[in-house]
Amino acid sequence: MIDTEMRSSALVSLARFDRADQLAVACSILDNAGIEYSIRNEYMSSILPVGEDLAAEIVVHEEQAARAAKLLHKLIEGE
Repeated sequence: MIDTEMRSSALVSLARFDRADQLAVACSILDNAGIEYSIRNEYMSSILPVGEDLAAEIVVHEEQAARAAKLLHKLIEGE
């Protein structure tokens, strides 16, 4: 996860998940790769089944976005 002392770079939305199991796998992949990330709407998406509008969203630093997207490609694309 991203430190509270975040670097001064833009955050990029990497993926949205409305299923907790997919979110957990994505977080594990990023953790193992040493990529810092943050999750938006993590708790709302698990409490209320509100669909895509409040799905959990993983954001990463702009300079790590391409690497992170490559790592999560199969999960995101459903392959």
